[in-house]
Amino acid sequence: MRDHEVAVLRLGHRPGRDNRMTTHVGLTARALGADRVVLTGNATRSRETIEDITDRFGGPFVVEQTEEPKRVVREFPGAVVHLTMYGLPVQDVERDVRADHRAGPLLIVVGAEKVPFDVYERADWNVAVTNQPHSEVAGLAVFLDRLFEGRELDWEWEGATHRVVPKATGKRVEPVDPVDSSNGDE
Repeated sequence: MRDHEVAVLRLGHRPGRDNRMTTHVGLTARALGADRVVLTGNATRSRETIEDITDRFGGPFVVEQTEEPKRVVREFPGAVVHLTMYGLPVQDVERDVRADHRAGPLLIVVGAEKVPFDVYERADWNVAVTNQPHSEVAGLAVFLDRLFEGRELDWEWEGATHRVVPKATGKRVEPVDPVDSSNGDE
């Protein structure tokens, strides 16, 4: 069972350059247990893709856009976690972050470009998933898995029209309520 809301803020979006990465931040947030993602700037293509995946593979999951990301951070009613390679190691703070999440909502800030210093100051936790350069998608995935202690891997999705059928080899996607005999094998 989930504690309080988990939101992910994708701080920054450079059209053309960040489309795929912003989309993957949103999809990772959804797949690994967040309740919503807030995209900044002109991330309409990413928003549409994430909403399409949510419509097909289930939710609940909300996608929002804002032109005021600093306001989102400043006014968030719970704890703020900023994922940065300059932060404290996730393995050293995960219990305390988890305790904050049990007490109230959690905002996870994932940067795209240079993060303003006031985000570091506002964050209750500046958290590093390794102090080496890496993908923000990888950092978000590891952090969410640590936050939920792997429970998110077994959560059920509501309202899905399609589902992936696990297979040792090959790919199979099928309608949740099969109407025809096609099985989606490739």
